[in-house]
Formats: sequence, C-alpha cells, structure tokens
Amino acid sequence: MAYSEPVRTAARRIRSTVRSSRSALDATDGVVSDRVTVFDTDVPAIGNLDPALRGALRRAATDAATDGVGFVVNSGWRSPAYQVQLRRRAVAKYGSEQEAARWVATPATSAHVRGDAVDVGPVEAAKWLAEHGARYGLCQIYRNEPWHFELRPEAVEHGCPPLYPDPTHDPRMQQ
Repeated sequence: MAYSEPVRTAARRIRSTVRSSRSALDATDGVVSDRVTVFDTDVPAIGNLDPALRGALRRAATDAATDGVGFVVNSGWRSPAYQVQLRRRAVAKYGSEQEAARWVATPATSAHVRGDAVDVGPVEAAKWLAEHGARYGLCQIYRNEPWHFELRPEAVEHGCPPLYPDPTHDPRMQQ
C-alpha cells in the first residue's frame, strides 16, 4: 500500500503529540531492536520510511541475499524526540554542538526524521550497498558514515553524487 506524504506527516504529528507526555523512548519512536530488516513493516522505523526508499531497500536486500549478504536496519525513521536524544548524546560524547553536528543532525534537518534515510549493517551489508546501491538509487551520502544511505533515483542512470565529508558539509543541514 502506498502512503501519500500528507498522511505520513499527519500521522507523525499525532504520534509525536501523544508521546510527548512520556519520557522513555521505544519502538514507536523508531528505536530498533537487533535483527530488524527492511521487510519488517510493522516496526515503525521501517513502516514510516518513505515508500520509495523502502522499496529500493527491499530490492537491494533481496539481491544482496543472493550474494550471501544480509541487511539489518540499525536505524530508519526516527521521531523528533528520538533525534533530540541522539543529538544530546552526541554533544556529551564529542564535547560540543559543532563536533556533534558531524555525526547527528537536529530534528529539523534529519533525513531520518523525514523517513528519508536508513542506517544499514553489518559492515558487509553497508559495503555491498556502497558498491551496488546506485543500481537501486541508494547512495551513501557522508564519507564518515558508511552505514547511512538515502534514495537518489537519478543514481540509477548517473551514479551516486560525490560524498560529503560529513553532515556539516551538506547544504540541507544548514537550516
């Protein structure tokens, strides 16, 4: 079933409002457990991904399996609350907002919050996708994040665009 963007956006807004009264984050925020795949649509981190991205990932995962490579989704769609938590952890880890921005976007700029990005593992799967992903329109975006992929449909014909060194060099992050 295809979802239109207005429905997805409205549903996210409703879920965010309902969750605002609780403090613990869980699967409804996009937190994933071990061994979640691109086929687990009942998991919000997968079910809330852009349908075109999810479809491309499924095609790639199916083909990778014939090469003996299994995909696991380490992160997909995330709620704004989850993104805030990740950003706070990054600031604590790296010591400043500026350094944290090299690894974790704000909720306003995160492709994960929009359902437009996925972090793939294990390492063999990310390597397979970096090598073969353009066939599906899936591109690694940041040199420092070999696990992070986004849909770039034009890559099927033209290849993936050059990598940004990290998110601070991505114009979309300058909002």
